[in-house]
Parts: sequence; structure tokens; C-alpha cells
Amino acid sequence: MSPDSTTPRPSPAVTIVIDAALVVVFCVLGGLSHSLGEPDAVARIVFSIWPFLAALIVVHAVALATNVDASRVVPGTLVWLVTFGGGMALRALTGQGTAWAFVIVAAVTLAVFLIGWRLINVVVQRRRPR
Repeated sequence: MSPDSTTPRPSPAVTIVIDAALVVVFCVLGGLSHSLGEPDAVARIVFSIWPFLAALIVVHAVALATNVDASRVVPGTLVWLVTFGGGMALRALTGQGTAWAFVIVAAVTLAVFLIGWRLINVVVQRRRPR
């Protein structure tokens, strides 16, 4: 049995909310660093959120339909890959930027956020007395 399989996990709804909140945080932080002070900053940030949230919703819908526990680290890695890849694909299809610097920052930041909280959960749960 892998260490991850014995760790108590959040419900699917909580997992989706955490992931969605982290995707929004990623987009807001990025948007604020580039759009702060511009008159359309809020609209640009909202516009940057939807491709990643759409990809996240798709991967979570598939996880729910196939009964995969997306709160675990290994499935969480797939959540990251689909959220990142799908978000970038949707950005490209809708004329949003996909400059290499952004692609790298997005990949790293989303990995830290979407895989990171799952790793933290494993550590916290292991340290809790049973």
C-alpha cells in the first residue's frame, strides 16, 4: 500500500473548491502583476481565469465520473497537467497570450499550488495522532 492511500482525504467537493481557489489565486496574482492600475484590470484578470477553470472543471468531472480520488497526489498531478495544458490550449484558441515566459511561470506555479497542497495534506495527516 502506498503512503498516499492511507492518508485521510478531503471530499471531492472540498478538493474541487481548493483547486478552483488556487487557480483563481494564480490568475489574480499574475493579473495584478501585469494589469495593476489599468482601467480594464479586473476584466483582464477575469478573462484570464476562465481557460484554467474550464480545464479544471473538465478534469474533475472525469475524475468524478471514473471514481478517481483527485485529492491524492498522483491523480493531483494529472489535475495539474490537464489544468495547465487545457488552460494554455484554450488561451491559444481564444487569442490570449502564450509567451514562453508565461507558460513556464504558469506550469511551475500551478504545479506548486495544485500538487503542493496535496503533498502538504499528506504530511499533515501523517503527523496527526491517530
